[in-house]
Amino acid sequence: MAKISINLATGSLQKEEIIVGIDLGTTNSLVAFIDPDKQPKVINDAGKGVLVPSVVHFGSAGDITVGNEAKNYLLTDPQNTIFSVKRLLGRSYHDIENYQEFFSYKVIDDNTESLVKIKVGDKFYTPIELSGMILKELKDRAEHALKTPVNRAVITVPAYFNDSQRQATRDAGKLAGLDVLRIVNEPTAASLAYGMGLDPEETKTIAVYDLGGGTFDVSILQIQNGIFEVLATNGDTFLGGDDFDRAILDYWIENNKLDRATLQQNRELAQELRLKAEEAKKSFSHQSIFNEKAGDIWCTIDKQTFEQLILPKVEQTIESCRKALADAKLDVGQIDEVVMVGGSTRTALIKKMVSEFFGRKVHDEVNPDEVVALGAAIQADVLAGNRSDILLLDVTPLSLGIETMGGLMDVIIPRNSKIPTKAGRQYTTSKDGQVNMKIAVYQGERDLIKENRKLAEFDLKGIPAMPAGFPKVDINFILNADGILKIQAIELRSGVKQEVEVKPAYGITDDLVEQMLMDSITHAKEDVAQRMLIEARTEGEQTVYTVEGFIKKHSTHLSENEIADTQEYVTKLKEALTQGDKDSVHKAIDELNEFTRPFAERLMDEAISTAMKGKSVE
Repeated sequence: MAKISINLATGSLQKEEIIVGIDLGTTNSLVAFIDPDKQPKVINDAGKGVLVPSVVHFGSAGDITVGNEAKNYLLTDPQNTIFSVKRLLGRSYHDIENYQEFFSYKVIDDNTESLVKIKVGDKFYTPIELSGMILKELKDRAEHALKTPVNRAVITVPAYFNDSQRQATRDAGKLAGLDVLRIVNEPTAASLAYGMGLDPEETKTIAVYDLGGGTFDVSILQIQNGIFEVLATNGDTFLGGDDFDRAILDYWIENNKLDRATLQQNRELAQELRLKAEEAKKSFSHQSIFNEKAGDIWCTIDKQTFEQLILPKVEQTIESCRKALADAKLDVGQIDEVVMVGGSTRTALIKKMVSEFFGRKVHDEVNPDEVVALGAAIQADVLAGNRSDILLLDVTPLSLGIETMGGLMDVIIPRNSKIPTKAGRQYTTSKDGQVNMKIAVYQGERDLIKENRKLAEFDLKGIPAMPAGFPKVDINFILNADGILKIQAIELRSGVKQEVEVKPAYGITDDLVEQMLMDSITHAKEDVAQRMLIEARTEGEQTVYTVEGFIKKHSTHLSENEIADTQEYVTKLKEALTQGDKDSVHKAIDELNEFTRPFAERLMDEAISTAMKGKSVE
């Protein structure tokens, strides 16, 4: 007997499972779908509003809240309330150290090159886990509003996101129980929402100016025969409306002669001032002066002062527009349309300056907060096979990647990437003096390579013997239109190079592809949990290796107590590696790093002063 699904929200027959479009934003996130009238529509679940604040709160009883309710805790419990997590996706501490004071929660600095972790109580979270919680909230809201399961999605990212940031977004989707069909550039989604590219006869060159809460990018797109091509992109993944808030905040700190150190300790007041700054910024769309109190502090600013404060940042975005045009080898007169995206583009000064730069009226008719999600829903509809008016190039059916430490699959070309395509990542050695690197290539959607299909394996030989972490090995995947994959590995310091070709895998049936995809959804949560434990253990093993090597090398410069105590911390970490969960491993790493940092810095200072003796500095 055939099963027929009925969508209770619309009363219509549900022929296909709904694929949603998700805009995972720095400040707010939202989800959209195509309604029975074939129109893209944002979801407003149970009157909570369309925008879901990208905020996660951890309660003392272990309860986790996301969105509107979590935002209320920004003032009352700031150290356990995480915001602007998109700024941390795929980033190392080194990338964000100058912005540490902006975050009211603890961002862990264990090693400036490794990806950041966030500490809440005794637990450690990665930006991927936190983004996964936001995506899970969006999935739950969509399912509640549409009265139907939602397992598949298109998620948008800034065009400026690099490979590790895109992969982190994909992992977050998987953790939320979503099969991420495609990661789409936000400018492409915004153009689709304006109906650009829907007419196969249309040829247009578009500039998309996207200024959100935490990221800015400008993209020059060419649309021809329904195909979107990004000609150039420029911007800054660390510039956005948050910076406008910060400019107002700095102005109030200066005007009220507030002590920054005291403010750093008084997190509640700091957050209250930050929220007042956001309020002031928004108020200038309908008034010219803002004058309110936060505690005993008068927060006063007028529109003219605000525009003077943000002018350098806005000029920075205009400079990015100039660079993007130069990279696309176009002049301003060749741009047919200018599309505004992101809540921060509501600022009058921005509209004025962008319009003046491009010499034309900008498109701001569609709500700038919703435009990307609406476009993502249209893209999802295309992937569902419901539209033939947009051409999708051939895509890879399954992800391609390589094996990394701990038997993990590191995706280099995600599934549903259009072909031909090229992508790469940089790797390094894990042991001192390592001269060979095994490169094993896999196809599949699971986090562990043993669950995926092996395509090829080869050795990059003759890497010059160097300390662990020093060699820089670029691994590039080049997939041509016939599905033939060429893998290149090159050690950049020495030029040692190796290439291998993998022929199309004709032995893989549609049923097997479908089975592999279904397995990836079914096992998503346990896969990601296992991946995170393996990554924590790998990091722990590397830390033990580094610290033991350091002690051996510098034992004459350390006291017996320092050596004995360090070994105690190392033993604790080794125990966590064999018995512990992810959090206990991270905790042991953190404690070892905290303990060894002071004398590592002391030895560094001694080495510098010895090297400088008898040398004059001019």
